[in-house]
Amino acid sequence: MSVGKRIRIKRIINPKTGKTVIVPMDHGVSLGPIPGLEDMDKTVNMVIRGGANAAVVHKGIVMSTNRSSDTDIGLIIHLSASTSLNPEPNRKIAVCDVEEALSLGADAVSVHVNVGAGSEAMMLEALGKTAKECNRWGMPLLAMMYPRGKDVSENVDSIKLAARVGAELGADIIKCPYTGDPESFEQVVRGCPVPVVIAGGSKHSDEETLKVIEGAMKAGAAGLSMGRNAFQHENPEHFVHVACRMVHDGISAAEALDLLKSR
Repeated sequence: MSVGKRIRIKRIINPKTGKTVIVPMDHGVSLGPIPGLEDMDKTVNMVIRGGANAAVVHKGIVMSTNRSSDTDIGLIIHLSASTSLNPEPNRKIAVCDVEEALSLGADAVSVHVNVGAGSEAMMLEALGKTAKECNRWGMPLLAMMYPRGKDVSENVDSIKLAARVGAELGADIIKCPYTGDPESFEQVVRGCPVPVVIAGGSKHSDEETLKVIEGAMKAGAAGLSMGRNAFQHENPEHFVHVACRMVHDGISAAEALDLLKSR
């Protein structure tokens, strides 16, 4: 890993714990101003105050928001996009590049790949090219790797494959779905030579979400990348704080639930 990548990745992954809590807030392109993302200034600053290590946003949000908290947050600029109105919503195209992300102050960039989608080849090509540019500029690369197709979204072998593909093509961190239990997700982590963080997926109850985090950490995950379960929480700042306690301090799901209920 280059010097530039080593410096920047410390802004994404806590160097003391080797873990990270990332809050993706790139949903505005695919889904529009959904609840929690209408006021991006407010949401970004709540996530910062909660103690998240990094946030994922599109380039326009960087230019239109004001990170006004006393502390800052690792900035991951998302390079991929498609909308829910597209007849092929799984076809992600590049809408930003590494050099532009650097000019906006990015600490890392992210690319979305839907493995098994009809446009897989195009997205894999984009991932490979982005990895090359990241190596050139010393920029860490987060690859969001999702298996697509009938009955494969939570299939262990499909998730293992998707995660490994991202690492093989040059990603520094892999984001992928949780397999449902620590034993199977440990196979994903063991088969991937770079850190793996879990995707949060659709909104769940607090108890369900915390059990997923606990299971992933038991399996050896490097942390989490949760969007809707964080920014759509009734108290996003407190939820992010509690998630950070689980990831960095190792508290249990039961302890975390008690902390959430304390406010």
